[in-house]
Amino acid sequence: MPEENSPRRSPQNIPYQDLPHMVNADGQYLFCRYWKPATTPRALVFIAHGAGEHCGRYDDLAQMLTGLNLFVFAHDHVGHGQSEGDRMVVSDFHVFIRDSLQHIELMRKDHPDLPVFILGHSMGGAISILTACERPTEFSGLVLISPLVVASPEAATPIKVESYTSDPLVYHGGMKISFVIQLMNAIAKIERSLPKLTLPILVLHGLPDKLCDIKGSYLLMDTVQSQDKTLKVYDEAYHALHKELPEVSTAVFKEILTWIGQKVSAAGGPSTT
Repeated sequence: MPEENSPRRSPQNIPYQDLPHMVNADGQYLFCRYWKPATTPRALVFIAHGAGEHCGRYDDLAQMLTGLNLFVFAHDHVGHGQSEGDRMVVSDFHVFIRDSLQHIELMRKDHPDLPVFILGHSMGGAISILTACERPTEFSGLVLISPLVVASPEAATPIKVESYTSDPLVYHGGMKISFVIQLMNAIAKIERSLPKLTLPILVLHGLPDKLCDIKGSYLLMDTVQSQDKTLKVYDEAYHALHKELPEVSTAVFKEILTWIGQKVSAAGGPSTT
């Protein structure tokens, strides 16, 4: 048994006192990342990462967003990356949404007047949709990269393609049945929740994506009540659009930066001067 006073440590054995972190409602320590712009932030952007990966994989995109004077923040979901919890296990999918809302509220307290955007990839897209649905009037926009909206036969193994062997923080094991059940629960809830969404939405999806079927993005576009909704389809790109060949990822980054930039101006965030 560890001594009572020994500090809590990450799965990588680093004391959490040496890492940016928050403690969720279950008392679990979640590793956090913050990308702060050089000048006064105009808006907040929360990033929700996908299944089996971690928020550090969004560093390129986050750095570019700070160039628009946006304050970007994220955490590793329970059971992922440098956060506590059994790997790829969650008692209920709603834990991911609850923790996301907690982190957003923490940031909102420090920056009460700033518009808030949510950006999510894959399973993080499902988390983003359900987070926005819980507070339908509180967010200024939603950006979804290859979101998980409908079940596809390959959805049960979204990790295998995304297992970057050079990245020790990415989960390399098999998908647990309990986790698949939670993903299916989330998909069922999303289908019921989509009509609640009225906020501006940008969806980016690769046509041949085998993990999160593009049918989900078509369904989302047909079902949400948003007046301002855009779907960008990439005919020859796959699942992780932000990690694709440079010509794809550059186009995706530009699309996201342009869209959020326009929305921040429309939402009346502080000017860049």
